[in-house]
Formats: sequence, structure tokens, C-alpha cells
Amino acid sequence: MIKVFCRIYQFAATGMMALLPWRMPEKIEGAGSIKRLPGLIREKGFQKVLVVTDRGLMGLHLLDGLFQALEEQKIAYSVYDAVEPNPTEINVEQGLSLYRDNQCQAIVAFGGGSPMDCAKGIAARIARPNKTVVQMQGQFTVRKETPVIFAVPTTAGTGSETTVAAVITESSTHHKASINDIPLMPKYAVLDPELTVGLPPKVTATTGMDALCHAVEAYTNHKYNSALENDLSKKAVKLVYDNLYTAYCNGSNIDARHNMQLAAFYAGRAFTRGCVGYVHAIGHTLGGLYGTPHGLAMSILLPHVMRRFGKAAWKRLAELCDVCGIPAEGNTEQAKAEAFIGWIEELKRKMDIPEYPTMIKKEDLPQIISWACAEANPLYPTPQCWNKKDMRAFLESMI
Repeated sequence: MIKVFCRIYQFAATGMMALLPWRMPEKIEGAGSIKRLPGLIREKGFQKVLVVTDRGLMGLHLLDGLFQALEEQKIAYSVYDAVEPNPTEINVEQGLSLYRDNQCQAIVAFGGGSPMDCAKGIAARIARPNKTVVQMQGQFTVRKETPVIFAVPTTAGTGSETTVAAVITESSTHHKASINDIPLMPKYAVLDPELTVGLPPKVTATTGMDALCHAVEAYTNHKYNSALENDLSKKAVKLVYDNLYTAYCNGSNIDARHNMQLAAFYAGRAFTRGCVGYVHAIGHTLGGLYGTPHGLAMSILLPHVMRRFGKAAWKRLAELCDVCGIPAEGNTEQAKAEAFIGWIEELKRKMDIPEYPTMIKKEDLPQIISWACAEANPLYPTPQCWNKKDMRAFLESMI
């Protein structure tokens, strides 16, 4: 019955998705573009901003150029840099206090997905001061204007600079869930490839695979997509195909770095409407329970989930195979889908990404299954609907 309910829900949601006011963040892109951000902030009339980042980036002095440019523009800034790799509601509340205490007017989210999720959580709390983070987890729970967010990604993967999701972990239970609403989408995104040049190869690999996962899940879901989301998914997959391994091998290749930023941006916007699927639903539980980096979880799970879908995903995966020009042993949808999944698996091997999620403990399966099914069903329009029995069978096949 759960499968029937999911499809009925998704049919109704398709009509609603078509009525929502979807948009895209305005891009500022190119090498050195971070130095143009303070001028834009000043142009928009803001004099005090909260910068949300993490201590690792502060330690690398990656924000020094931004701080100097803010000072030159006479823009006051406060810094919240205690964001954890899987940000919690505690991080959100601490950042919120700093925003209020310093009478900030806008937010600069600087970093990977974690600072951006935290910044969006802060924005949601400002818009809905009488609701907690946990109370807002779910779909379309903000519904009010938030402070303007200027997003500056320092990885090329999460696409958080163009999504409506704020993924926050509840500190007491380690449950990782999203606040999802259109007001949380940043108004501006700064895509400066120079900020990603120093990423270690391992981070380049897993964050890039996260972007691929967003695009593949959005494209194979496809039910909520307009032509725009389908096109963005295909563009993102091709950009990853052409550039991720180059960026992994040669981190100073500015063209590859910029193209991976575009891939993450396009894929993020695609899944914002198209939704992700069971890769993310399961992967979020691994981040919450074990602290597994998000991109690593996505990298490991993606080919396994796609292969498990079987015939239900062949057509869309075959189309992505054609987009990339991957040779296949035959001209059938199945052959092309297998070739596409095979490319993902080979790319994982070349970048030294584990094949299986060895962090999963058998005794945690009931919790993983419960959380993953609660996240995915009925919202995510996956090629197959999995109930708890299906989810268990899939997970047991890998541990």
C-alpha cells in the first residue's frame, strides 16, 4: 500500500511543483570573482553581514581576501565559524544569536555544504522566530521572506548555493533532516574557481561525485522536472564526465575547477525541483549516525542504487550514457545503462573511493531503514518505490 500511496502523492505533487515560483540564483563567476562580492553587497544596500563558515577555512586564511574587500567597502561583518561537518541545531542557534546581537542585515555563506546549510537554517529561524529547526524540517515550512543569502562555495559538489534545502542534524538523536522551502535559495552565488584550487584530491573526488549524484537522481526521478531541470541534469553529468578526473589529477587546472563548479550549480538547481532519491535518503543516515562525509556516502551508494532500480531506470540512464558518449556493448537501453553505471564504478576505482559502505553496523539497520524511508517516501519520485522490506534487502546486499 505504501507504494500506491507514494505514487498518488507524487502525482498530486507534480501539479503543485508546476505552480511554484522557481528561480535561479544570480551567478558571479570567474577567477577572482570573490573580490567583487563586497561591491555587490554594498550595491544592494547592506552595511552589516554575518559570515558563516568553518574553522578549517579560517585556518587556511581562505577568507582573508573577502574580509579585506568588505573593510574597503566599509561593510561591517561578524563571523560565525563553529559550523560542524554535519551542522546541528546548536550551530544554527549560535549563529542566530550572533546575527541578532550584531544587527546584521544579510548572510554570506562561505564554504562547502555545511556552512551553507547552517546559514540557511539561521535564515529560516530569522523568518520564523517562533519555530525551532526541528519543527521546520520538512517541505514548505518557512513560507516567509528570509534575509538575503550570498553563497560562496569552496567545493564543487553540494550545489547548496542554488538549492532550497538546509540539512541539519539533531544533536540529541543524530537524525539528519532537511528544511526545504523556496525562500532558502540564495539570491546570489559566487563561483570563483580559485577558491577550490587547494582542495585535496580526496575532497575533489567525493564532492564531485556528490554533484554527479544530484544530477543522476534528479534525471532518473524526472516526474517533477520541467525541460529546464532535465537540461540542467544532462549538462551537469557531461561536465562531470569531462572534468572531474582532470580536477582530481590536477587541482590547479582552473578550467576544470570552474566547470566542476558549474556542474554542481546546475545539478543543485536540477534536484531542487526534481528531488533526490534513495542515495541521499540512505546517505543522510550515514552522515548522522557515523559522521560519514556527505560526498563519500553519495559516492559509495550511487552505482549500487542505480543498478538496484533495474529496468525502471534503464531509459534515463541510457540517455545519460548517450549524453556523455560512453561506449556500450550494444544499442539497447540496458546495455547503455550498464555502461553508464560501469563508468561511475570505474571512476570511483580511479579516485580510490570505497566500493561498499563498510561503516554500516547490522544492529543499526532498523534505524537506517526507518529514517531513510521517512525521508524518501512519499516525496521522492524515484524510479522504483521501496518499502522497508525493499530497503532492508538492499542494505543487506552490501554489508
